Amino acid sequence: MKTIVVYCGANAGKRPEYFQAAEEAGRALANRGIGLVYGGGNLGLMGAVADGVLAGDQKVTGIIPNFLAELEVAHKTLTEIHFVDTMHERKAKMVSMSDGVIALPGGFGTLDELFEILTWTQLKIFHGPVGVLNVNGFYNHLLAHIDHMVEEGFLKAENRQLLFVADNIEELLDKMMAFERKETKLELKNIQQG
Repeated sequence: MKTIVVYCGANAGKRPEYFQAAEEAGRALANRGIGLVYGGGNLGLMGAVADGVLAGDQKVTGIIPNFLAELEVAHKTLTEIHFVDTMHERKAKMVSMSDGVIALPGGFGTLDELFEILTWTQLKIFHGPVGVLNVNGFYNHLLAHIDHMVEEGFLKAENRQLLFVADNIEELLDKMMAFERKETKLELKNIQQG
């Protein structure tokens, strides 16, 4: 994998472990020579993961909607930044530039992005690995609910296996690097027209 999208909160959360894990994730990506694609913000976990990758001299590409850039939340020292008109355009562009996806702790936006990319993976639109960094058990309840979806017949067991989970970044990256995929880029023709 040459680039990974990271979805995470624009807030730091209440526990210092979240911010620390984001910084560690950025450094781990850089140490493996993996570039970052993310939402382009300078706040919270988003800023921390970007700063971690930049500190390791790896490429960081931000994708940010114009309305957020106007609020002055865009990171100022990225390798590259793209301005887009909509959140939908942002999400499509982010994954089109990546070989895999990781979700760190976050709010509604992070969950929206995570479940959209899992849906695209299930439908074979996106072919890279998708992982969750389960810092401090942050995703335990969500993962239990996903298992409940399987138990109740709303999610196939093989599709549950599309989500890699680990509580530390090195283990998660190892799992994702071992994932074999037939294609690495998103097929966007139909999505962008929708």
